[in-house]
Amino acid sequence: MKRLLAAGLVRQSPDDPGAGFAVAPEQAAERLSAPLEARIREQQQDLAALRAELDRFVPYYHQRRSRTAAVEVVESLEEVRDALNLASARCREEMLTSQPGGGSRVPAAMEEALGRDRAMLERGIRIRTLYHHTARFNGPSQAYVAAASALGARYRTAHELFGRLIAFDRELAFIPVADGSWGAVVIREPSTVAYLCEIFEQTWDRATPFADAAGQGLEQVAREVDETILQLLAAGLKDEAIARRLGMSLRTTRRHIADIMEELDATSRFQAGATAVSRGLLRSAAEPAPPAGH
Repeated sequence: MKRLLAAGLVRQSPDDPGAGFAVAPEQAAERLSAPLEARIREQQQDLAALRAELDRFVPYYHQRRSRTAAVEVVESLEEVRDALNLASARCREEMLTSQPGGGSRVPAAMEEALGRDRAMLERGIRIRTLYHHTARFNGPSQAYVAAASALGARYRTAHELFGRLIAFDRELAFIPVADGSWGAVVIREPSTVAYLCEIFEQTWDRATPFADAAGQGLEQVAREVDETILQLLAAGLKDEAIARRLGMSLRTTRRHIADIMEELDATSRFQAGATAVSRGLLRSAAEPAPPAGH
């Protein structure tokens, strides 16, 4: 009986202290929770007041940060992810990305990226991404691009890219650190960000649209890849350097080189380059590349 009285499920009769009557559980719960809910509302009001007080300083902080931290190095992967997630959430108009190495995409990572991109696209954010041509031959990349393109994102591929870049609203850019670690350099300085975005635009204009791998000229892309390898071989680049430039694995690059040398019946890199030039297989430096999509 004491437990029932404490829980509010039984109430003593005012006329007879030895008698009592049952109380509906809903009424008992409402009566017991009312003080707790009142404290929660009070704490929520205190929290809102605290945030409002601190929000007054946000413009001053970012204004000063834009001057004193125009370039910031973020060292850990966790910090980079947090910074990118925050930038994605605050993005208002457009995200530009250059993602080298499109031939080695991991399905789980692509699914996570698709979820982030979907959220941005549903907010009306424009997304444009550059990949290496090798992304067209990678199953996870094909599926990802097809799904995101259906949501409104745009993708193009090129045989060479200038490096990794993520830019938001042409105001904030992320580039990799030079030591090859998981860190990133965050750039807010307007002229530098504008310069990086212009490099993106120039590459985008020359790149080939990519939405449906099955119907978009894989043979032509493969020819462009082989032609680029020939040009880099003729320039004297090592296998490792060619692989980095094309976003390929070293093993795949060497297989391409072996196939090219066999096709040209060449026994050396020099002979392969000379044979390619004599057969007119290499475009001269003065000859422009074909327009995107052609």
